[in-house]
Amino acid sequence: MPTHLFLFGGGPPFTPNLQTRFAALTNAGPVAILYVPRTGKDWLGYASIYTEPLQKDGISSFVHFPLSDAPTKEQLSQLKQCQGIIISGGETEMYQRYLVETEIGDIIQSHFVNGIPVAGFSAGALVAPERCVIPEIDQRDGQRLRLPGLALLKDAVVCVHYETWGESAHLVQSFTEEGTDRAFGLADASGIYLCDQHLIETEGTDPIVLSRSPVR
Repeated sequence: MPTHLFLFGGGPPFTPNLQTRFAALTNAGPVAILYVPRTGKDWLGYASIYTEPLQKDGISSFVHFPLSDAPTKEQLSQLKQCQGIIISGGETEMYQRYLVETEIGDIIQSHFVNGIPVAGFSAGALVAPERCVIPEIDQRDGQRLRLPGLALLKDAVVCVHYETWGESAHLVQSFTEEGTDRAFGLADASGIYLCDQHLIETEGTDPIVLSRSPVR
């Protein structure tokens, strides 16, 4: 089965064309939205920025999945039934902790290789590659971190909020240190779509792409 990965440089919503493409790949859902709960934040109110536009593209069923160290059997069962997965934004270290080398992450990886589309926004994009590189600005102790990722994106590194955070030097450093074939710098309100690891479509501000071979 072909794989489908959507990565966005900032928070939701989807960019219009990539939203339509993602929705079409889900066979009308259900779609899981994975998020790290934030104290004092109304998740369901915020989640409408995902759900309302996707409903216009024919998705009527959503699973809201608060991430934790101890997901319930019911939550895992629901995730296994989903036909699309969205990894939201927030504190990247927490997403890495809850998703990488966990039962949740195993389900995501299994779904992904079986053709179910996965979309990552901000932190969700950072955790998608084999290596999750977190810049100082995105880390509470101001330390640059290099951690294992979900390995949905092979032989590449990603940085997000490229213009807002001034990530040019970080992108070059990550590309050099990790020795990957590609590096993607993604701006806010922009995204990319990769099918079988090949870059198929971009939307919004053009991504910065570093490559050791012809861009693909």
